[in-house]
Amino acid sequence: MTVKDVFVSAPGKAILHGEHAVVHGKVALAVSLNLRTYLRLKGTTTGNVCINLPNIDTFLCYDLSELKQLIPVSCGKREEGKPLDAELVRKLREFIGVTNGNLDTCNMATLSFLYIYISLFRSSELPSLTVSVWSELPTGAGLGSSAAYSVCLASALLCASGAIPAPLKESDQSARWCQEDLEQINSWAFQGEMIIHGNPSGVDNAVGTWGGMLRFLAGKIIPLSRVPLLRILLTNTNVPRSTKVLVAGVKDKINKFPSIMTPVLDSVDAISCTCEKILSEMTCEPITGEHYNILEELIDMNQHHLNVMGVGHPSLDTLCQVTLTKGLHSKLTGAGGGGCGITLLRPETDSSVVQTTVQDLKDCGFDCWETSIGGPGVQQHSPLSVKEEVLEILNRY
Repeated sequence: MTVKDVFVSAPGKAILHGEHAVVHGKVALAVSLNLRTYLRLKGTTTGNVCINLPNIDTFLCYDLSELKQLIPVSCGKREEGKPLDAELVRKLREFIGVTNGNLDTCNMATLSFLYIYISLFRSSELPSLTVSVWSELPTGAGLGSSAAYSVCLASALLCASGAIPAPLKESDQSARWCQEDLEQINSWAFQGEMIIHGNPSGVDNAVGTWGGMLRFLAGKIIPLSRVPLLRILLTNTNVPRSTKVLVAGVKDKINKFPSIMTPVLDSVDAISCTCEKILSEMTCEPITGEHYNILEELIDMNQHHLNVMGVGHPSLDTLCQVTLTKGLHSKLTGAGGGGCGITLLRPETDSSVVQTTVQDLKDCGFDCWETSIGGPGVQQHSPLSVKEEVLEILNRY
């Protein structure tokens, strides 16, 4: 069986409002981050399946005859939406030599790839192919890098297996799948996320699949049909943190001071809902300075609330102070306690202001990118539409 070449990309994700409050039944808004993960799938005749992940210095090849031995006896293609095939996961763990449960980034990425690949092709013949992935997203920063990877894997392998059609027509630069196909991509990407994270919320892979903005409330994920594209600075303070410890800290504060913390959570909920209303207004009427004024005030209020919850950090205070001296407004995104923050850029913000702000933040020891939120989810690309530097990296393999 030979497969056609496929080029895909998927975005990262940031939490705009509602982090931590979402754990306690409040609304969170997750947005796509236009730092993307790109994947190239290439049919070969080598009799091997190879995966190249230059971001994490991982280059692996497996003999198809060895992989065929791992296909569980209960043959037939697995349907998406089913629980993980525990027998296949166990066999793959043994095969790549990780039976003790300690998976590093390389092992998790490999396990996820082999699981989706074998699951989708198990009832036919395993094809010889090479998958190469390059990401603009930093790993382990709470920006959905593993989900963007899983979404890329799912879309490319579903296309290669013929389970969904390739949406790209000859004259297209890039193209999106229909709703039904996106649901299948999302479902398989969620399986990849289960292998990597154990018990994921499903938000990250949904953002990677649909893009734009999602409303997350009590386990329900609702994609919002249209959102404006907003320019932002994304800053990684490079301060490591434990999400588990931070979440537990917020819970302790709520238990200790319920009459104080309950209104704080309600207020964050109202911030998320107000932001959602403003963003939907911005898609159906002329965008004004007042829209941006409100978005900036919501950012400031939410950041203060997050400090009240105890998930701030001196590095995040520095980010807010440095950007405020330039008239820009910032908040943490994700778990807090360090990690990443976002800064809203108004349409009229001059590029010289952006450049000096980025430099000032880099001088603090932070990494900083100018990007946007609210862009498209997973897409198939013609090679010509992929950034030159990305193409150059992926074409090496």
